[in-house]
Amino acid sequence: MDYRYLKAFILTAENKSFSKAAEELKIAQSAVSRQIKLLEESVGEELIIRSSKKVLLTHKGKELFIAATSFDQVSSNIFEKEDNRPLKIGILNGLLKTWFNPVLVKFYKKYDRNMNIHIADIPELRKGMEEGRFDAIFSIENIQSELISSLKLFDEKLVLISKSEVDLQKLHEYRWITFSEGDNLFSVTKKRSERITNVDSISTIINLVKNNVGIAVVPDHVLKKTDNLVITEMPELPKSEIYLTTLNYKTMPKQIRELLQVMPGP
Repeated sequence: MDYRYLKAFILTAENKSFSKAAEELKIAQSAVSRQIKLLEESVGEELIIRSSKKVLLTHKGKELFIAATSFDQVSSNIFEKEDNRPLKIGILNGLLKTWFNPVLVKFYKKYDRNMNIHIADIPELRKGMEEGRFDAIFSIENIQSELISSLKLFDEKLVLISKSEVDLQKLHEYRWITFSEGDNLFSVTKKRSERITNVDSISTIINLVKNNVGIAVVPDHVLKKTDNLVITEMPELPKSEIYLTTLNYKTMPKQIRELLQVMPGP
């Protein structure tokens, strides 16, 4: 069965008129008649008895009309629910607690959509994207495959933060506040500090540094002017790029288009 012509059949059967069906579809009456004829050819059955005065359904036509109407209603409900379902976002911890907060505020000033936001590391974000658990993810990984692709949003610069000026030759003498064992602070100096506090929260790391507990390396976009910290640029630190990653849609779903509308450009 060629489903392209099913709507023309349903409306003609409902209205018992080719002309009224044509009005609803905003096409010529001859086009409606042609579509139904092609539908009949695809199923190998006559569905409508054509008359100058009225439209009559054959026995097979009546059965198809009942089934097609049900199918049309169910399929409409499926896509309506899809259009209104919550937006599922996966994101790195640091991006969520700083950069993404203003994006959320801007989003909800314009749209009224529920959103589920999940914090994860890069491997989990990528896996969740590939498995369909996320509509979009935000990370520092540029993914380009047959299934998913990434759009660069902006560059992320890493900086050393401290409460007061530090001796860059003696960084190992300070307490290090790190996010994980892979923290960029470990790559700043060959000598490792013997005093390390590991915290998987960017906001807590910044707060500890503000209270002069130690030093840390963080993305510059997580800092506020009111933090009153000494910010030291470290050329040897790698620069990261922040990406929005989605499935390779031919037509972007409405909920993702809405998010892109409030997203800052590269």
